[in-house]
Amino acid sequence: MIAVIIGVVVLVLLAAWIWYMKHNNSDDQIFDDMDGVEFESYCAELLEAKGFENVETTPPSHDFGIDIIADKDGISYAIQCKCYSDNIGIRAIQEAYAGKDYYDSMVAVVMTNQYFTKNAVEFAKKLNVILWDGDYVMGLIHELAIPEKKTMTELLGNIIKKPREDFE
Repeated sequence: MIAVIIGVVVLVLLAAWIWYMKHNNSDDQIFDDMDGVEFESYCAELLEAKGFENVETTPPSHDFGIDIIADKDGISYAIQCKCYSDNIGIRAIQEAYAGKDYYDSMVAVVMTNQYFTKNAVEFAKKLNVILWDGDYVMGLIHELAIPEKKTMTELLGNIIKKPREDFE
């Protein structure tokens, strides 16, 4: 009986440790101090580093739901960026879907440091909106950091902040 209790306690502690490591990794916290505009600029830099061309950020306001427009392999992308502390719901999907047509793009994407709600995932599938969640973004960062053996801090420190032009 005592062995069973000890076994259960060990399993609970192991599960808690695994959860803690997954959710409190310092890599997951690199966006904590970024505001939305900084996150958009950072995402634009990531896309350029991944070979996207004609990468442009849209004005901070009145952007028609799109924060970045870019091209890759003959495909034009309209990207909505969300740097939130909570999961992303359907509103971002709606904005990306509508903004794609406004910018005459072929593909709508929502890119975030978080994850998407179940309803958002279902809605995105229905509308053919691509979802790039926090794991995908971190994967891009790691992929770009590994060839040069950069740390996350070095990679973040190399962000080139592009000024946004005011559009009227």
